Amino acid sequence: MDRIKRFIDCYIPTETCNFRCHYCYIYNFGKFNNKIFKLTHSVEEIKEALSVKRLGGKCLINLCAGGETLLSPDVIPVTKALLEEGHYVMIVTNGSIKKRFEEISELKPELLKHLFFKFSYHYLELKRLGLLDTFFDNIKMMKKAGASFTVEITPNDELEKYIDEIKKITIKELGALPHCTIARKDVKNIPVMSKHSLKEYVNIWSQFDSKLLEFKNEIFNVKRKEFCYAGDWSCYLNLETGSLKQCYHGLIIGNIYENMDKPIKFRPIGSNCKEAHCYNGHVWLSLGDIPELNTPTYEQLRNRKTEFGDEWINEEMKSFMGCKLRDSNNELSIDEKKKVNKLFKKDYRKYNISRIKNKMKRIIKKRFRKE
Repeated sequence: MDRIKRFIDCYIPTETCNFRCHYCYIYNFGKFNNKIFKLTHSVEEIKEALSVKRLGGKCLINLCAGGETLLSPDVIPVTKALLEEGHYVMIVTNGSIKKRFEEISELKPELLKHLFFKFSYHYLELKRLGLLDTFFDNIKMMKKAGASFTVEITPNDELEKYIDEIKKITIKELGALPHCTIARKDVKNIPVMSKHSLKEYVNIWSQFDSKLLEFKNEIFNVKRKEFCYAGDWSCYLNLETGSLKQCYHGLIIGNIYENMDKPIKFRPIGSNCKEAHCYNGHVWLSLGDIPELNTPTYEQLRNRKTEFGDEWINEEMKSFMGCKLRDSNNELSIDEKKKVNKLFKKDYRKYNISRIKNKMKRIIKKRFRKE
């Protein structure tokens, strides 16, 4: 049985989308630049940089863009290469681009067994664009091909009046209700994006009986102070630049395209999390970055048993996603943890000073241009 060694969250620098969801934090901040990901590193180079040997074992690798991930045709060769290397791959997608799923369905069955899709269920956009049938057809195509999937809706105030409609059509098409996440505002403290309080919001959407929503509610607004192994057991990677970070706001620990003949020097973030709360802890925490936390497995948060008598996640992927990172990694001693925390504080001060200097340089440059 394969066990997960690390979770690598890969950012794909496609910053455009064929949808315009009103709750999208990228769209709301005007970050779409109509750029589609083009490989500057070869597929072979990416495969070597993220080899099983270099990462220490088979990993769960998530591919997600700053827009629609599958708009870039380069994502499919990368996915194929990572699967061939032995990793398990997840793709975040709005499920609308039929041509891409047709290409993916041609992969070998043994590779498709290790592929998982997080279908983002943007109901209002799918209705507006007349793509609901396409969305469900693409999911069924991937299921038939042997891949696993989950369907996740982003609850928002405008969607409330469509709840019964959504439940009816999803059960009819997929045999189960979609899972629910928590929409967030990308500002300080990262609050829920709703006119309702968090309690009211969760109460409204709890009728979907989603373990994902239940767990996200448990950890939402909870500042993490425990020792976290993000940066060692999991990382955040920009696939284009190769920059490897501990987490979204952790330190840069290296570049995967440099010194590829040498192992990557991973280092945990420790008790130094800079986030108001672990808003994507449904991945990081469920996989076990904080090993003493008693959490559901990632598979439990993503899977559904259907009225058709089957499940959304196949047996091999279910087994892999059901592992905890502590099963394949060693925890540090108390003294080692103290050293990690001390070193982080020292390096974070340097990082902050450097960041402030660079920001001032950009401001001065901009003002000089204007003058």
